[in-house]
Amino acid sequence: MVERITLAITGASGAQYGLRLMQCLVASGAEIFCMISRAAKVVIETETSLHLPAGDREAEGVLIDYCNASAGQIRLLGHEDWMSPVASGSGAPSKMIVCPCSSGTLSSIAYGASNNLIERAADVALKERRKLVLVPREAPYSEIHLENMLKLTRMGAVILPASPGFYNKPETMEDLVDFVVARILSQLDIEQTLMPRWGESWEPDRE
Repeated sequence: MVERITLAITGASGAQYGLRLMQCLVASGAEIFCMISRAAKVVIETETSLHLPAGDREAEGVLIDYCNASAGQIRLLGHEDWMSPVASGSGAPSKMIVCPCSSGTLSSIAYGASNNLIERAADVALKERRKLVLVPREAPYSEIHLENMLKLTRMGAVILPASPGFYNKPETMEDLVDFVVARILSQLDIEQTLMPRWGESWEPDRE
């Protein structure tokens, strides 16, 4: 059975984390319902060489090529695509990740705003008691950020900050990105070969 996963990329710095995660989810064979906020598109243009066209279908084609995905494996959803599966508890995948997760998105999810499809999909994940992983990339954290993270943790969400480790002796920026992505994949119970677990060693997969 093909695993279906919701992936949202919002406007915090760290677009590389979300894009690399998308590549790894595609490589695992997962079907991805993808949402990219308007602010995230600006960050992607600023931090990477990837250009996403304004139209959703054109941008979807770019992501399929970027991730070497098969036709239909990535579905890019609009901000108000309320008829998409992720908007309903009866149709949404059992796992959702927001990577990176901006502080504004974190706040909106914590308070159930549901002003756009990303927020609604996260609200669905919480109300259905499904896996929700939020990857904030902010420094320093304010009291507001910390209170929102505590509130969401108590609701069952997983707060996984984009904080790379160094015990694996990273040599490139890609190594730092892969450290965080590997932790996310482990939370999703998806096998990964990006980096060894503690006490293990192997050569990382660069494909």
